[in-house]
Amino acid sequence: MDYALISVKLITAFFGLWFMTKLLGKKEISQLTPFDFVSSLMLSELVGNTIYDREAHFSMLVFALAVWMVLSLALEKAVQLMPWLSVPLSGKPDLIIRNGVIDVNAMKRNRLDMHQIGMLLREQGVFTVREVAYAVFEPNGSLSVMRNPGDEPPTRTELRVSVPKAGLPRILIEQGTLQRGELREIGRSVEWLQSRLAEQGVDHIREVYYAEWTEEDGLFFQLNEYISSNSTQ
Repeated sequence: MDYALISVKLITAFFGLWFMTKLLGKKEISQLTPFDFVSSLMLSELVGNTIYDREAHFSMLVFALAVWMVLSLALEKAVQLMPWLSVPLSGKPDLIIRNGVIDVNAMKRNRLDMHQIGMLLREQGVFTVREVAYAVFEPNGSLSVMRNPGDEPPTRTELRVSVPKAGLPRILIEQGTLQRGELREIGRSVEWLQSRLAEQGVDHIREVYYAEWTEEDGLFFQLNEYISSNSTQ
């Protein structure tokens, strides 16, 4: 009976947390602020204790999830109605580097050292502070960097090179499985894809581990046995 009750609680918690995440928005995952981090820890502790506590009934778990969801939604609404709450709850961006000069006071405010700043800069493809015009330390712990104009790579327009049409790659085959919806999106048929693969010596779709299509670059695929860099237009 205990195993059955734990299973029911786990399933309820799983779908409850999933529903809350969808309801509260993707920022609960992709933009983790200090408040979100503390909130996630408290929620996981609450759910964990409720699941494995024999004295905690199933209704208590549902009640805990419901109350937490109401509180989270109420807080979101309060921030919308009173924007001044956003700073104490989520923090605010802080300018760390200005024209290649490090703001020591900003570093102290955010408890940062140069090793951390160096790592955050390298994640942005910047290896020296001298290339930085502005660097902003975001509330979620990331660093937004604007390079000096002279250190930025030139664009195609500046080089007077033809600019290709922008388009998202479409995954047509994933782990040997045909993605029919993606084929319909690009207005192609299964027969068309098979003929393209046949031109490259591939007889069956199941031989392909991964395949993607872009209007600019054509078809790229990787076989199950080895990486194929072939592409067709």
